[in-house]
Amino acid sequence: MIESSKYSVDPEGLKQVNSSRQPLANRIFGQIVSYLFHPLFIPTYVAAFLLFVHPLAFAGFSDQMKFFRFASVIVSTALLPAFAVFLMWRLQLVITSLQMKTQKERVIPYAIAMIFYFWVWYVFKSLSDSPVEIRQFLLGAFLSVCAAWFLNIFMRVSMHTTAMGGVLIFFLLLAFRDPVFNGPYLSIAILVTGLVTTSRMIVSHHTSKEIYAGLLAGALAQIIATWFV
Repeated sequence: MIESSKYSVDPEGLKQVNSSRQPLANRIFGQIVSYLFHPLFIPTYVAAFLLFVHPLAFAGFSDQMKFFRFASVIVSTALLPAFAVFLMWRLQLVITSLQMKTQKERVIPYAIAMIFYFWVWYVFKSLSDSPVEIRQFLLGAFLSVCAAWFLNIFMRVSMHTTAMGGVLIFFLLLAFRDPVFNGPYLSIAILVTGLVTTSRMIVSHHTSKEIYAGLLAGALAQIIATWFV
């Protein structure tokens, strides 16, 4: 049985982990994992895998072409959304903390991310030589942001687990297509998803409901993306 002293109760009566009561080593672990696998970095990691690691996805592409495709993903899914949130924080426009601890603070950043994520997916969709894998993942990432934005009306859903739910399903579907190449990568995706989920349980102010809702939202978004690609 879990000791009740490790939990605090939020205004809605939902139990959530009180990170200040966690051992220091656990909190350090949780913070490191949370920063390494921040949701804005996830599309960059997956794009890097498809471009430079996967043996088939971008086979035949020159190094220069791979670099430009990679740069477009980084700029659209990480740098521009992060810069927009930073500006809003510095100008005190709705956002009072970079952690965006309230649902209200997350509305505009979600909308900004939706614009940039849609744009990069549309660019790759319009390029006839783009592999189906990258188009599927980017569409799923866009739909994940849309799902998180909608769920934000009801709860402060975890952005970290939303991103990882999409990654897990993406690699699962990839493994079904070619288990010879993608089985080991699926194992890594499962491990990282577990680490991120655990870290958010330790150091975030999310309830378990918000964390698992994020996983489900990201997973469903990636499944839906397969129907359109």
